[in-house]
Amino acid sequence: MIHFDGFDVTKEWMHLCGIAKEFARRGISTLMVDHPGIGAALRLQGLPMNHDSERWARAAMDWLEMRGDIDAARVGVIAMSLGGYYAPRAAAFEQRLACCVAWGARWDNDGSHGRMLRDPDAPRSVTGWIDHALWYYGAITTEDAARKIADMTLQDVADKITCPLLVAHGAHDRQVPVEQAQRTIREATRSRRAELMLFDADEGGVEHCSGDQFSVAIDAMTDWVADVLQPLRPST
Repeated sequence: MIHFDGFDVTKEWMHLCGIAKEFARRGISTLMVDHPGIGAALRLQGLPMNHDSERWARAAMDWLEMRGDIDAARVGVIAMSLGGYYAPRAAAFEQRLACCVAWGARWDNDGSHGRMLRDPDAPRSVTGWIDHALWYYGAITTEDAARKIADMTLQDVADKITCPLLVAHGAHDRQVPVEQAQRTIREATRSRRAELMLFDADEGGVEHCSGDQFSVAIDAMTDWVADVLQPLRPST
């Protein structure tokens, strides 16, 4: 699985949360990518976000296809938080991807980050959110950031996804309404298998990207991917 990040996390942090280990237990390797706006790409190379995530997916697939130890016909993409836009967009325009997981929906970023720009009382993920947003989006002003944010929508994108699609979403996500998760699935009309997992208070994982209980979502998502990709199980 190619793993992209969101707005304010890094591949190192994602590795520590255990998802790569759970994929490995199911016979699936993980390629964690620093893409524009994230980690070393932003901090060391000065690359702010661009919304064309299929470019990063294409580069990752090209590299994976050169490896003899990877079955390139069974490579998917997963991304969390703002990655709920990145992963579906990548799957829509990089047809080599065999499945897609949005770990937290993001149908329309104007309804999430755009709302955070406009409303100082909106729940935000980090302190100094505005400053981080300007850095992340490569914007000088909040108006410039708002324009970049508004470009990030799955309208006229989701219907181009043909591979299996999973959206895993917390029922009480305060950053992204559940309706964005529902719409992502509803609009993915060409996907061979479009499914929504909502995590509620009975099982945990109700917050944004199930941040209150990662393990519930990680187990469910990695099980789903294993069912779709049908990897060879590692020997025990």
